[in-house]
Amino acid sequence: MITAYLTHPDCALHHMGPEHPESPLRLEAIRARLSLSGLLQQTMQADAKEACDVALARVHPLRHLNALEKCLPKEGIVTLDSDTMMNPDSLKAARVAAGAVVRGVDQVFKRQADNVFCAVRPPGHHAEAADAMGFCFYNNIAVGAAHAKAKYGAKRIAILDFDVHQCNGTIDIFKNDPEVLICTSFQYPFYPWRYLRSEWQNVVNTPLEVGTASQEYRRVIEHQWLPALHAFKPDLVMLSAGFDAHKDDPMGDICLEDEDFYWVTHLAMEIAALYADNRVVSVLEGGYNPTSLASGAEAHLKALLGLPFTNAP
Repeated sequence: MITAYLTHPDCALHHMGPEHPESPLRLEAIRARLSLSGLLQQTMQADAKEACDVALARVHPLRHLNALEKCLPKEGIVTLDSDTMMNPDSLKAARVAAGAVVRGVDQVFKRQADNVFCAVRPPGHHAEAADAMGFCFYNNIAVGAAHAKAKYGAKRIAILDFDVHQCNGTIDIFKNDPEVLICTSFQYPFYPWRYLRSEWQNVVNTPLEVGTASQEYRRVIEHQWLPALHAFKPDLVMLSAGFDAHKDDPMGDICLEDEDFYWVTHLAMEIAALYADNRVVSVLEGGYNPTSLASGAEAHLKALLGLPFTNAP
């Protein structure tokens, strides 16, 4: 497998204060771990480019995009809600995060790569069409999916989200869109407190009880996601790769191990091999313990590269 690894130095410019869990240290931890293991050197590394206004406006109304720009401070930090803040460079970082997914879509459709991992921040899956929230400004994966539709005529896009939080933003943008299937596993009941019981025909909600561990997690994913994916036959598989469902993450109470992230990634790749000419585009969402975030991302990348899972020391 040719795996592209997309990121950008501007992702480090966004910060929300020294105590905030969604910090630039997250990407540093991932890069350090992947470099040390030698995995990073096996990928095709490149910098993302900023998403253009047209790409963002496919999923976010212009009035909302303009309102975000007006909120941008000249210095210091402004608060949008209790956990989402902006500094002067926040939207620059958010644009390259969304732009990474756009470039990843280009790479898989142009056959420059089999699959792509976008190691970017801020995350995106909580950003609704007209609401920035949950550390998210633009919905990165939605921007990429809309680009796949507009530029490559993708008709069946599967978005698989294994973050500990449900992807309310992705659901808000694509609810009842027959060209997008959303499969989302999440701790229940839990933030974002909305869309958790949504009954949209194109959304497979997989709520997980506190303490859910590997065996039960794999059982429900196989039972709920696989039939929907085989019926849908996606021509592109996209992953919202959150690693905060790890047992060591402070943000939630789901007890997954590194090997579970490898397993669910491999499951997505098998679907992509059957129906989507191997096309998988993955984008980083959550993960707030630097150690387990990095080890989870390493397991994820091993799967994307087609390597066997081994427990690192």
